[in-house]
Amino acid sequence: MIKTKAILLDRDGVLIEDKDYAYKVEDFVLLPGVIDGLKLLKKKFLFFIVTNQSGIGRGYYTVEDFHNFNNYLLKILKQESIEILKTYFCPHLKEDNCVCRKPKTKFIDEIIKEFNVDMNRSWMIGDHPSDIQFGINAGCRTIFLTTGHGDRHLDELESLGIKPTLICDNFLVAAKEIKRNIKKN
Repeated sequence: MIKTKAILLDRDGVLIEDKDYAYKVEDFVLLPGVIDGLKLLKKKFLFFIVTNQSGIGRGYYTVEDFHNFNNYLLKILKQESIEILKTYFCPHLKEDNCVCRKPKTKFIDEIIKEFNVDMNRSWMIGDHPSDIQFGINAGCRTIFLTTGHGDRHLDELESLGIKPTLICDNFLVAAKEIKRNIKKN
């Protein structure tokens, strides 16, 4: 069986504007370049969202609120012929020390098992050090976006010794870099 490759996407700050616990459809804002970037990559990669949603654990919103908001995002992308195969989310607080919060790899194991993804040929795109460490733990190449909270975490990456494959200032630039990179290899 041929293994597929994937783009693992953090959601808030990567695909949508991060408004500190985004869960209301009326607050939904897709970030610039996301549609064009995903269209550039969709023939070569499967897409998955992997997101930490501690706002659920904090009681700011419910699992149902999360699904309503996320389904709205998926609908917008589908209207552009972009399919996210599955969304994985951790509703826990960091302090809960659960097995599903990035950078732990529970969701990576599930993606590999369910979709036969080759993580060595895949990419993780995120705006937090935990996103990049998650990708590294999975064996992916990684892109750190300075959108969302990314610009606030650049120094943290270095202090933690986390080295993304690339750092990009927006999603479309990241997609072009991935496309350029796969042509080289």
